[in-house]
Amino acid sequence: MLRTEDGVRIDAAHTPPLRSGGHGHDMGLGIVVAHGFTGSWRERSARRIVHVLSGYGGVIAFDFRGHGRSGGETTVGDLEILDVEAAVRHARVIGYSKIAVVGFSMGAAVAVRHAGLRGGVDAVAAVSGPARWYYRGTKPMRQVHWAIERPFGRWAARVAKRTRIMRGQWDPIPMPPHEAAALISPTPLLIVHGDADTFFPLEHAHQLYGGAREPKELWIEPGYGHAESAATPDLIRRIGKWISSNFS
Repeated sequence: MLRTEDGVRIDAAHTPPLRSGGHGHDMGLGIVVAHGFTGSWRERSARRIVHVLSGYGGVIAFDFRGHGRSGGETTVGDLEILDVEAAVRHARVIGYSKIAVVGFSMGAAVAVRHAGLRGGVDAVAAVSGPARWYYRGTKPMRQVHWAIERPFGRWAARVAKRTRIMRGQWDPIPMPPHEAAALISPTPLLIVHGDADTFFPLEHAHQLYGGAREPKELWIEPGYGHAESAATPDLIRRIGKWISSNFS
């Protein structure tokens, strides 16, 4: 159980690397995995991702505030940067000398915002992430906004998905991911997006990439849908290799 700067208890798990590097003095690479909205590190798709990434480094997986067994309420991408900060800090305390953050969907937006606004990480991979807020151009995103903005929607999310959503509006509105992306350099940024994403079309990936400075990479994945549930082991292995290549 981790605790954030603003006092929220965060449910987390540490998976040591499958093969420990021969560093001796440190534990090498730690990878923080940030799930999507209504997700959890305990879900099968997330556990599968953690398992694959543990071939490249130790993994800290956690539930965002308002999700699963973590405390508090989700602010859908705003204060969640404090949750990532708590996981990154924990990875350093355990002894990892290099930290990469891999985020999916909402977790991608948070990973980008955390790296831009807080820093202190060595690589960032944003998978299936939005570039800007309030996007309603697809049916799944209209449903997400309904869940966030309507009392019945919030009740449904709590009952069906164990996700507790804050009431009211953001004030002030947080910096959007495409603006935060400009602040990440010189930390390497990888943007991964599927051309079959039903939540956020490819223009989000292009806007994120356009906002970022070098070093940056953009992977458009043919046939890939959205976030954790659609991610193949092969894609996660490629992300693991990309992270490793930045530290070799």
